Amino acid sequence: MRTYTEARQEELVSVICNCCGRKIMAENGILKEESIQIKHTFGYFSEKDGQTEEFDLCEECYYKITGKFCVPVKGRTETELL
Repeated sequence: MRTYTEARQEELVSVICNCCGRKIMAENGILKEESIQIKHTFGYFSEKDGQTEEFDLCEECYYKITGKFCVPVKGRTETELL
């Protein structure tokens, strides 16, 4: 769950991990730790047709969840981080 400033709904204040509830602080709109945001709109043949859901995970919870996958996450190293 992401929190933004009231004045300008664009500056990120903090992120709360939806899994463990830990708060990740932001400074000047920039997170001070890594997190992952997942946003998905369900399509046809789903019980949630047309619904969009989003959540955030801290890095630790991301590793706990993906570590249980039967098929490992496919990854690659990026040379430029923007």
